[in-house]
Amino acid sequence: MASSMNSLEAIREKIDDVKLFLSVSLSIANAHTVDFYTCDVWDQFMAVPPVEVLTEITLNAKKITFGFCDDSKRLVDVAELLEAAYAHSLPGLGVCDSLTLHMCLLTVPSAVVDSDEFMNSKKSHEVQAMSEVVASLAQRCRVKQVIDVGSGKGYLCSFLSLQYGLQVYGIDSSSINTHGAQERNRKLKKYSRAYQRHSKANRTLTVVPPSGQEDLEDIAPGERDREDMVKMSGDAEKEVGKGRRDGEAQTNTTVLTDRNEEDAMTSLTSAILLEDNSLPELDQSDPASAPEDPFLSALCVGMVEPTSPRVPPSELSLEERERRKRENLERKARSWVNSGGMGGGILYSPLTSYVTADTELKDIIGELEDAVMVGLHTCGDLAPSTLRMFVAKQELLSVCSVGCCYHLLSEEFDPTRQECPSSSVCGFPLSGYLREQSWFCGRNARMSACLALERVAKGQGIQMESLFYRAVLHVILRDHYSSFKSEKRVGNVYSKATSFVDYVWRALRRLELDESKLSDDVIQGYHDTYRPRMVEMEAFNMLKVTLAPCIEGLILLDRLCYLKEQEDVVFSTLVQLFDPLLSPRCYGVVGVKAPGTELSE
Repeated sequence: MASSMNSLEAIREKIDDVKLFLSVSLSIANAHTVDFYTCDVWDQFMAVPPVEVLTEITLNAKKITFGFCDDSKRLVDVAELLEAAYAHSLPGLGVCDSLTLHMCLLTVPSAVVDSDEFMNSKKSHEVQAMSEVVASLAQRCRVKQVIDVGSGKGYLCSFLSLQYGLQVYGIDSSSINTHGAQERNRKLKKYSRAYQRHSKANRTLTVVPPSGQEDLEDIAPGERDREDMVKMSGDAEKEVGKGRRDGEAQTNTTVLTDRNEEDAMTSLTSAILLEDNSLPELDQSDPASAPEDPFLSALCVGMVEPTSPRVPPSELSLEERERRKRENLERKARSWVNSGGMGGGILYSPLTSYVTADTELKDIIGELEDAVMVGLHTCGDLAPSTLRMFVAKQELLSVCSVGCCYHLLSEEFDPTRQECPSSSVCGFPLSGYLREQSWFCGRNARMSACLALERVAKGQGIQMESLFYRAVLHVILRDHYSSFKSEKRVGNVYSKATSFVDYVWRALRRLELDESKLSDDVIQGYHDTYRPRMVEMEAFNMLKVTLAPCIEGLILLDRLCYLKEQEDVVFSTLVQLFDPLLSPRCYGVVGVKAPGTELSE
């Protein structure tokens, strides 16, 4: 991995290439759809008909220049722009390292459970991929603590603690989220009780050696029948449902707010049965030390209720069963502590705190040790703040950050910003290289960076009609109201409207404007006038989608450049962690400054 292709100089050259391209094309990304008709955006930027744009996007012809006229700065060759846009995206620049290669070099501690076993497809995909990288970094840096900034509902935290035995501190500014994460842990105990009540069914479904002993670490993935897992999950779910009908309290702030997420956690507990390499070794010479239930063995002692031994009830008296149960639990507790587990079994601690680059982690985490810092879809300025904390805090030996919500980034050199925050807290640019050049993108361009090219290409496109309605409404506000730049927001009126006329009436009421100035016929007349030009808006927005990866690429290259500028960061890279169709914000920034690491530039 010590390649000149990934050196600081090489990254700066890539940044220059993207900047050159965006200096010509960024005006399209910064055009606001609301102003599309009031500012005659199409004629302002385009010198080709919209049908040509849509045709070329479909054909994706191959040429090598940018496609803009030097004199008018208007787009004259769509195919050239498309080729240039791809060439200046992260895949086209070739700056992302192979995740597979990194995982081979880092040595994954243990295989994770099948992503289809729990959560919805998007969240399980993200948690599985991210947890592999985080667990590998923790192993490489020889740490047991993970700090998840912007942890939200705690999905990643829970999985890292359960699957890999890591001590995870999930920090979120929302007390609702942290309370929900605590409720999630409470529900894990409830699920474990459901498993205990169905231990007999589990014994029937699971093949157990005659001795009643079973070495979990020797069981390869897939050896247990998947249908058995589903049946056990169903049993647990029924038991949980029964408890709920009996009046168990439910809070509005719980993480598991819908049926899918409840099914997810039930399936997670079953999936953990497949394999877990973080369990302490048991004394196989003593039958009482054999795991009573694979699920219980996968959880730390503090997270489960007492259980019965894996011996047929007819063979033991009630007193003997109780005695052996207590001895077994005590033995597991001692073994867990001796194997390096967290004393007391508390592996996941949700914390409520507002975090910035200047936050003292020791003030939040009393037992702070060397740790890996992570952020899964940290919003706006929190992602660059995570990287700043990683650089500034000696306890943080590694970082894996996946950002999102680029439109919420604060830009140090954006001339249109209303407030002037301190340069130390601005989210962009982060690197000294771009700060020296006073580079800025603009809010509309950062909004465009949030668009999902891969999804649009697969037909999961933009809600064009809602954008069209909003742009025509802007024309009406300009023509009939003295001030059409209202402080109030139209909001999500489109989803409730039955027609364009209904949409306008709802919007006027939301904006508290005089409805007597308009009639249904006048409103419909605006719709009919601009409807033939809707194709212009569609074509223009497709161009914005095409430019989105380039803008996102510059933001992420800036973050990577920042890490490479730090002398004590011995390794840094960009890695595509997720499938962009499932999770469009799919790139992770990884950095390591741990002494003794085998990774180097």
